[in-house]
Amino acid sequence: MTQLSPKAAETLERWLQDPSVDETTKQELRGLDNDPQELEERFYRDLEFGTGGLRGVIGAGSNRMNRYTIARATQGFANFILEQHKGEGRPSVVIAHDSRRFSPEFALETALVLAGNGIEAYLYPSLRSTPQLSFSVRHLGATGGVVITASHNPPEYNGYKVYNAQGGQLVPDEAEKVISYIFNVDSFSAVKRAVKEDAEAAGLLHWLGEKEDEAYTDTVAAVSVGRSEIAGGLGSKFKIVYTPLHGTGNLPVRSVLSKIGFTDVLVVPEQEQPDSEFSTVKSPNPEEREAFTLAIKLGEELGADLLIGTDPDADRMGAVVRDHEGKFVVLSGNQSGALMIHYYLSRLQELGKLPSNGAVVKTIVTSEMGAAVASHYGATVFNTLTGFKYIGEKMTQFEASGDYTYLFGYEESYGYLAGNYARDKDAVLASMLIAEAGAYYKAQGKTLYEVLQELYAQFGYFLESLESRTLKGKDGVAQIQGIMSDWRQSPPQEIASITVSEVLDYSLGLEGLPKENVLKYLLADGSWFCLRPSGTEPKIKVYFAVRGESLEDAKSKIAALTREVMGRVDGGSN
Repeated sequence: MTQLSPKAAETLERWLQDPSVDETTKQELRGLDNDPQELEERFYRDLEFGTGGLRGVIGAGSNRMNRYTIARATQGFANFILEQHKGEGRPSVVIAHDSRRFSPEFALETALVLAGNGIEAYLYPSLRSTPQLSFSVRHLGATGGVVITASHNPPEYNGYKVYNAQGGQLVPDEAEKVISYIFNVDSFSAVKRAVKEDAEAAGLLHWLGEKEDEAYTDTVAAVSVGRSEIAGGLGSKFKIVYTPLHGTGNLPVRSVLSKIGFTDVLVVPEQEQPDSEFSTVKSPNPEEREAFTLAIKLGEELGADLLIGTDPDADRMGAVVRDHEGKFVVLSGNQSGALMIHYYLSRLQELGKLPSNGAVVKTIVTSEMGAAVASHYGATVFNTLTGFKYIGEKMTQFEASGDYTYLFGYEESYGYLAGNYARDKDAVLASMLIAEAGAYYKAQGKTLYEVLQELYAQFGYFLESLESRTLKGKDGVAQIQGIMSDWRQSPPQEIASITVSEVLDYSLGLEGLPKENVLKYLLADGSWFCLRPSGTEPKIKVYFAVRGESLEDAKSKIAALTREVMGRVDGGSN
C-alpha cells in the first residue's frame, strides 16, 4: 500500500471498509495487493464526467465502471433533480442501454436508485439506441434520461450518459452542477436504492416497449423527403447491405428503411446479433474501414449499391459507396455530411418546404464543405464546440426563440441529425437519409460518389483527416496535458511552409462558446489544424483540413501538414 499515492491509498481503504461494498468486490481488490500500479490506476481519481458523461474500463475501483460508481452517479443525479424540480410534481427519468458487458445490470441499478429517491424510472428492458433514448425523454415529457453505453469504445469499456428534459446531453453548466451533487455523495451507504418489486408496486418503475419503439421509428420515417419516390419503386431497385456491428441499430434501422419503402436490405449475418465482445471486429467503429470488411465482402457478392454501418449505440453512421471504377470506398463523416445536406436541402427546396430562416449547425472541427453547401441553399451556418450536446443546445435555443428553423446538424465523427424530434445524433435517421439520397441519384444515373465529385467541382476540393494518439492511464493524462501545454505556450509561426495566421484557444471561451481545452491554428492559405484531448477516451485528437485547387493538390497539402504537425506531437509525447 505504501507504493500508492495518498489519494489512491485513502480511496482504496474506504472501499475496503465500506459495509455497502460487497465481499466479492473487496476480494477482487485484495487480489491486487501485489500489483500497486493496477491499484493506482483504479483509485488515483474518481471516474470523471467528460463530453459523454462517465466512461471507463469495467472493474472494481473509483476510476472504473461498476455498480458502485453507477449508483453514486445516479444518487448525485437524483439529488440534483429533486433540488432543481421542487414543487413540480413527481420527476421521471427514462433509461436505455446498449449491448455491452453489464449494460442491463447498470441500467437496472440506475432505475432502482432513482426509484429509491422517489423518482419514476421508465426503463427499456432490452437494448435500445441512444437517439431513441433522447427521443423518449421528449416524447414522454420526462425530467431527464440516462443511457448506458460506451459508444464505439473497445469491449472492456462501458459508460453512463445523462440527458436533460430537452433530450440533450448535459452541457458544461448543467454537468458541473450534477458533478457537485455526485461529489457530495461521500459514501455508498448514502445511496438510496429500492427493491425492484417494491418499485414496480409503488409505480416508481415502469417498463417501456413496442409502443415506444413504434413512436420512435414512425417519427424518424416522417423526416423523409423522398418517401413517395422510394415507396413508388426506387426502394426496390436499390440494394443495401447493412451492419449494426453487434449493437442496437439492427431493428430500428431495418424498420425505418422498410417504412419508407426499401425492400432490398440485407444484414451482415455475422454481425447482426448483439455481442458484447464485438468478436468480428477490432473496433466496432464505422469510422474505420476495417469495421466494414464483412459488409464489403457481402456487398461485392450481392452487387450492393450502398453499405451502411452503425456503431453499438446507433448514434454514428458510416457509409460505403462505389467509386467511378465500381470499387467500394468509405466516405468520411465530412463527405457523408455534405452529401446529406445537399440532398436534404435541395429536396426541401424542390418541395417548397425550405424555410427562409433555415439553420445548419456543425462543430469547429467539422469541414467547411458542408457549410458552403448549406449557404448555397440560403441556410445560416452555426459553429459549436465538439460534441453533439452543443448542437442539441442550439436546437433548443432555436425552438425557444423562433429566430431560426433547425434543418440539419452534424459533426465529422459520423454524427448527424435532421428533424426536431431528438437532441442527439441519430444513425437510424442518417441511414435513412443516405439510402434515400443514393436511390434518388441512382434514378438519375449517378452514384453518391459522382455526386460528391460534383460538389467538389462546385464548392472546392475540401479534404480532412484525423490523427489520434492513445495514451492510457495516469501517465497518459500527464502526456496529453504536456502536449497541449507545449502547443499553447509555444505556438508555431509557420507549418509546412505556410504562415500561421491565427491561433484560437477555446480554453479562453472564444466566440461566445463555453471554455474547452481545444487549440485551433488557422493558416494563411485557408487550411487549419486543431488539437483536442478526447472527453471519452484516453486519446489526443488532431484534426486537419485543407482546400485545394484539385483533389491531388488537396492530398499533397494535407500530407505535408499532417507530417509536420504529428512530428511535433509525437516528439512531445515520448
